[in-house]
Formats: sequence, structure tokens, C-alpha cells
Amino acid sequence: MRVLVTGILGFIGSNLAENLVANGYDVYGIIRRVANRNMNVIEDIISDVTLISGDITDYVSTRNAIKTANPDVVVHLAALSPVRDSFERPFEYQQTNLVGTMNVAHSLLELPDSNKRKLIAASTAEVYGIQENEPLKETSPLRPSSPYAVSKAAGDIYLQMMFNSYNLHGSIMRPANSYGRKFDRSFITEYLITQMLKGETVYVGAPDSVRDYMHVSDHVNAYMLAIKDPKADGQIFNAGTGVGVTNKELTELIATQIGFDHKKIKFGSYPPGYPYRPLISDQPYIVLDATKIKKTLNWSPKLSLKDGVKKTISYFEKQITAK
Repeated sequence: MRVLVTGILGFIGSNLAENLVANGYDVYGIIRRVANRNMNVIEDIISDVTLISGDITDYVSTRNAIKTANPDVVVHLAALSPVRDSFERPFEYQQTNLVGTMNVAHSLLELPDSNKRKLIAASTAEVYGIQENEPLKETSPLRPSSPYAVSKAAGDIYLQMMFNSYNLHGSIMRPANSYGRKFDRSFITEYLITQMLKGETVYVGAPDSVRDYMHVSDHVNAYMLAIKDPKADGQIFNAGTGVGVTNKELTELIATQIGFDHKKIKFGSYPPGYPYRPLISDQPYIVLDATKIKKTLNWSPKLSLKDGVKKTISYFEKQITAK
């Protein structure tokens, strides 16, 4: 099977590509022409994937790239994702995340035998916005509270329309907060781990916010099952652990595993220079009910937060001590 991954140089995309290669898939990836492109994320599989130049914000570029790859499945992961940054760059987020999704979906439909191909697209738990403090189901209303979440919710809804009106085949994944990055240290789990390993003060701006943290290996496995299983067609799936953890609890778990001095943790304060986000938009609770994907695709998270954090710490310990 030939699989095209948009965002192959991203966090989930690179990990998914490694898994696809290991399982014998013919893997293609779309990459943009940019001066500071980091190929390190796929250095172990660079000879096993075919990279195609393209820009998902441009329809002709996207159409040409997808025509060249001629995939059986497109896993659409390319996106702008830092939530806080979206308040400063709202138009760019809509162009990349909404229009980019439209470009990918419509380009796929232009291929011959498009009814035999499918699109697995990444949405996000952020689309649910501020709700009651109980695990969110796929039927929960979408109430996005950031430009990022709006862009993803709009793409999500557009694809639902295409499933019904254009006979597009595929599924939408709404994953929980994922961790296990190797190169980006700006997200909370990786930030906490790397700062603590360096012995530096850490800042936790919203200690009481509750999140559902899922290791990248479980995230990728959800996509692998959606690619293979025809029962995923036309479906929306939450992918998360269903376990709510406060940012304070996450911080203390990491600090305990590392042996970090708790006195150097600043709860209630953001790091100096941290991007602005209106307080009213902060989501106090995002935990997902993943019953549907468990029943439909027989998916379940395998790695506990404690073990996943331990694995991530082990990786960064080698990186930081090597410098």
C-alpha cells in the first residue's frame, strides 16, 4: 500500500513514517521548500521514503504533489499547531489548517479511482473548547476557543461535509495532548523535562488545568489502525487515555522521576517571553472519551503516563549529557 504523509517532518508525521516503513508500506512525504528545513527527524528512514516538494496552502502545488505520489491513503498531518502562537498569526493558521485541508482533500478526489482511496486527517481535542468537566465524546459540540482550534474545527467540519456530499472516503482523528518529542522542546512535557534536566527554573502558568496526555506511540498506533481497517471509513474518533491530569501533577511527576528541586518550580507563572493568550480562552479541562475507537478499531493506549514520561526523560538525558 502506498501512503502519503503530509507533515512528514513534524512530530507525529515523522514517527508515523518510521512505523509505516517498519511495516512495509511504500511511504511518500510532502515537504515545503524552506531554508531551515530540519531533516534530522527522519534521518533513520530517509533512504526508505520518497519526498515530494509541495505547499499545502497552494492548491496547484498540493494537487501536483498528490498526483505524483498517487497514494492509496493520505494521512494529513501538516498544520500549524502552537495554540498560543495562533493569537498572533490567526490568518496564517486559517490558511494552513483550513485551506490546506481543503486543498489536500480536493486534490485526492481528482485522482483516478478516487473512491478506492482514503484520507485520514488529524483534527484535535482543542476543537471541543470549554465544556463541562467530564470526558468529551465525538458527539460533544465544537466550541473552539483559539484561532488554532477554529482552524482545525473548520477543517474537521469541512471534511465531514466531504464525506457526505463528495463521497470522500476516510476518517477524522481528534487526538489528546501528545508527548514524546525529540526535537521540539516548547511543548509542556518536553519543556519541563529539558529544563529540569538542565537544573533551570521551570514555570507552570496554569497548574490547575486538566489535560489528557498520550504518548506518541499510542497516537501513531491509532493512525495505523485507521489506515488498515475499513470500519474507520467516514468516522470521527477521539484518541486519548481518558485520564485527566493537572499540569501541577504532571510537573511533580516529572520532578520526582528526575530528582528535581521542587523549590525551583514556579506555579502560576509563565516563562519570560511566553506568547500571550487571553485568559478567558484558557481551557481548564480537556479529557477524551475514547470508547468509540476502542470498540470500532480495537485501539487502546498501551503506555501509562508514568512510563511514557520515563521513556521521554531517558531520551533527553542522553541528548543533554552528550552536549
